Amino acid sequence: MGTIKQFEDLMIWQESRRLVNEVYKQLSSCKDYSFRDQIQRAAVSVMNNIAEGFERKSGKEFKRFLDIAKGSGGEVRSMLYLAEDLEYIKKEKAKDLREKFSLLSGSIVNLKKSMKY
Repeated sequence: MGTIKQFEDLMIWQESRRLVNEVYKQLSSCKDYSFRDQIQRAAVSVMNNIAEGFERKSGKEFKRFLDIAKGSGGEVRSMLYLAEDLEYIKKEKAKDLREKFSLLSGSIVNLKKSMKY
């Protein structure tokens, strides 16, 4: 991992943390508790899988956890369409969050490609 000594130094982890906070803020008043719980869990999964994979200290394991994080990001994006359809979140904000999660997904792919092992 070069000069990166802890997961907190990873830009993808930092961005995922910001996005988790945005998801929580946007849905804080949502009364559909099971929906809110599911999208929040998926968002947290992105952040936590990046951290857990890094802590495994194995390139193969890290890549596997990055795949899981990417999959959770896709789940969040999918749920954001439903949040928009059900008017739990404004259309513009849902679109903005989907774009940010999509960019994060691309960054995860780029990190995986750059890994030597």
